[in-house]
Amino acid sequence: MILKRNERVLEQVDSPFESDPRILEFHKRLDGYATTDLVDLPRVASEIGIGRLLVKHEAERYGLPAFKMLGASWAIYRAVCDLAGQEPVWDTFDELAAAWAPLLPLRLAAATDGNHGRAVASMARRMGFSASIWVPIGTADARIASIESEGATVTVVDGTYDDAVAISALEADDHTLVISDTSWEGYEDVPTWVADGYSTIMTEIGVQLAELGVEPDAVFVQLGVGALGAAVVTYFKTRPDSPTIVGVEPSDANCVMAAVEVNEIVTLPGPFVSHMVGLNCGTVSPLAFPVLRDGLDWMVGIDDEDAYEAMRTYAANGLVSGETGSSGLGALLAIARAGKLADVGLGPDSTVIVINTESATDPENYLRVVGKTPEEVIGL
Repeated sequence: MILKRNERVLEQVDSPFESDPRILEFHKRLDGYATTDLVDLPRVASEIGIGRLLVKHEAERYGLPAFKMLGASWAIYRAVCDLAGQEPVWDTFDELAAAWAPLLPLRLAAATDGNHGRAVASMARRMGFSASIWVPIGTADARIASIESEGATVTVVDGTYDDAVAISALEADDHTLVISDTSWEGYEDVPTWVADGYSTIMTEIGVQLAELGVEPDAVFVQLGVGALGAAVVTYFKTRPDSPTIVGVEPSDANCVMAAVEVNEIVTLPGPFVSHMVGLNCGTVSPLAFPVLRDGLDWMVGIDDEDAYEAMRTYAANGLVSGETGSSGLGALLAIARAGKLADVGLGPDSTVIVINTESATDPENYLRVVGKTPEEVIGL
């Protein structure tokens, strides 16, 4: 485990991202919306040595096994509305697809380690668009198959996630919209909308915390290129008395940690071999970087075994989580195991939020790590 304090953190952060309840209202209009649970795990909290552990359980959104549809749907909606020059009148997926039918043929393109690409492909399928998705070499067959099940064409790139991003970016034309969760020069609107879409998670958490009558002392968030982390920082660090924000990355793909240390974006060369594939990113999004630099209190680099321990911990409590999804809890467990809880300001009275960002998106590895299938864990 690598644990580093961010010496550059500010008490309050200026952010280009939105944390707007109107985005939640958009998501509610999409068929299949449901608020995900904020699960209390008192036994695990006691074992860790904190007062309360709350898990935002993002194992399913709109029938997909991860939170990514929130960002993809909002970004696609905004991008297509810009293309059309107006917002349509609609109340369901079918009505939205009918309103956009005159724009066909239209293609969506994206790079992914799995969950974002599937969300883009799923939204394309529902709208009658085509989708082309690029994935880095080594992507699990199950993740590729899940994207293809949405009707998308998947191309494996002989390189890293960053290489896949670069290739997908070249696809933009009059009939192709690139839907990326990371930014580059001249391409900022879509990744901004992706991160804005994740604000629905935060809005839900705010309501749930108010119902419980508690405030968190710390929030652990997975980083990757930084979109979800930026949404968390935007929600909590643009107001006074914010909790400690802890960013989590694989030890060998800690591009945010590396960038914050030198106060400029750096690119880690890879290859990245962690099973926390959604976090195997060599370059932080330029759009997200200033927000993360100013808003993260601590950064943690963990190994696969830390995520595996968290997967097993979740399973023992009836929750299914994949490798990336478990990494937030994995970091908390690793900090506790190293006797570093007090270093990050946590103790027996602390309330901590972690986000389980996915279900078991690689069933074969899940069975190997946990010793049970997801169905056995949840008692089906």
